[in-house]
Amino acid sequence: MNKDKRIQILNRLRDNNPKPETELNFSSPFELLVAVTLSAQATDVSVNKATNKLFPVANTPQAIFDLGVDGLKQYIKTIGLYNNKAINVINACKMLLDLHNGAVPENRDALEALPGVGRKTANVVLNTAFGWLKDNEGRYFIAVDTHIQRVANRTGYARGKTVEETEQTIIKNTPNKTEFMFDLHHWLILHGRYTCIARKPRCGSCIIEDLCDFKDKVYPEE
Repeated sequence: MNKDKRIQILNRLRDNNPKPETELNFSSPFELLVAVTLSAQATDVSVNKATNKLFPVANTPQAIFDLGVDGLKQYIKTIGLYNNKAINVINACKMLLDLHNGAVPENRDALEALPGVGRKTANVVLNTAFGWLKDNEGRYFIAVDTHIQRVANRTGYARGKTVEETEQTIIKNTPNKTEFMFDLHHWLILHGRYTCIARKPRCGSCIIEDLCDFKDKVYPEE
């Protein structure tokens, strides 16, 4: 795939959704941090159902810490891996209280030091909650999950065997970074969630189908 195709892909995705947003419900950086932590191997729909009940009751590090692990589980038990996630969220809350005065740090290393927070979660918080386009060292970044990993590799936009490799290749291959990088995470994840789905991609209704390098395109039966 060449630069011209990539620019066409980006323009079409932007024209289709000029101001993309996360589908996770949140009203503060802390709520987003919790929601993204809970979303690992779970759908945004399932996370929203849980946090819609949790956040009205507890939406600060102190309030959630006061629930305790067992109390938090009662709100998130419908989410996959909720036992481990409850432990991680409670421990993260304690670290936020002890080390950051209850505030979510606007710093990659500090975020990744929190239990249950990896590079993807940190990237989402920095991008979506704080509006970051580049990291602490001035380098562009993008949060890559399974949807983005699939879309990038399947379309030929950026190939990588791991999410870290795919992240770096996406950054390398994206032209006009100041124009496109900020929203690219949301464009790709939504495209993977609703069109370029894993088992049976909806190529017939894809707005970038003619620009995609995927050889095994799937179309509705006549």
